[in-house]
Amino acid sequence: MTDETGDDPQDAIDSQGEARREKLDDRIFEHSAGDEQAGIPFVGAGPGNPRLLTVAGKEVLEAADLVVHAGSLVNSELLDEYCGHAELVNSVGKDLEELIPLMRDAYEDGDNVVRLHSGDPAIYGAALEQMDALEHEGVPTYFVPGVTSAFAASATLRTQLTLNEVSNHVAFTRPQGKTLTPEEDHISEFVEMGDVTTCIYLGTHAVRETMDRLLEDDHDPETPVAVIYHASWPDEDVIVGSVGDIADKVEEAGYRASALVVIGDAVTGAGYERSFLYGDWANRGSAENSGGTEAGND
Repeated sequence: MTDETGDDPQDAIDSQGEARREKLDDRIFEHSAGDEQAGIPFVGAGPGNPRLLTVAGKEVLEAADLVVHAGSLVNSELLDEYCGHAELVNSVGKDLEELIPLMRDAYEDGDNVVRLHSGDPAIYGAALEQMDALEHEGVPTYFVPGVTSAFAASATLRTQLTLNEVSNHVAFTRPQGKTLTPEEDHISEFVEMGDVTTCIYLGTHAVRETMDRLLEDDHDPETPVAVIYHASWPDEDVIVGSVGDIADKVEEAGYRASALVVIGDAVTGAGYERSFLYGDWANRGSAENSGGTEAGND
């Protein structure tokens, strides 16, 4: 299906990609995240709790005439609180050939249009393909960042994703499946590094397969794992275990979707070392600054 009044979305995506290779968009150097901009904002709704919507997101939603949202991935309480005045369109089940003309026509008719994604649209949001298709038809777009579920999970677990001498890196990833081949699945490699907190999106249904592969690769079965279902939602649930037993616990709970899986020692927050930020390094910096001032006054 191709929109008769516009280009095929794939052709538009390809064209925008080629243009991006040749020259970066001038707006990159004119605007920063959080700026008011012309066009259709692609807004991150956050992980679930309406209070975790950003101020910028709240402002554009409250001014919207049409909100195209990600269905049940966006908390209905957020829609009720900030979008009750607007026309709401659920994007689930609609392809680009339907969504692009819908948003384009409303924008060209003078409506304030908002595309509302769950979490942050930059993380597995499939936002850029929509934005490229709209831009190709002369409709400007921009991002309004949101709080991704990994950060809500970290807050719920009362830990940091990075901890000195425990986790120096964070990996956002997903397991192999329909959209990721086994060769593109690097979860085992991340875990093998030891100092990586691995956050797995879109993988609740594959927890057992993922843990089985880790065990087959001789990873420690006692490696901590947490599964946070509906992080920050009213029905949030936290399951804590290890590579060796988390699959049984998740299956017993009955979850097959909408949970974030976190692997690594940062899950418990145990064993980290005091950082340099508030230790000798900070004191030395203060002393050096003080000494420099005194020397300058001599």
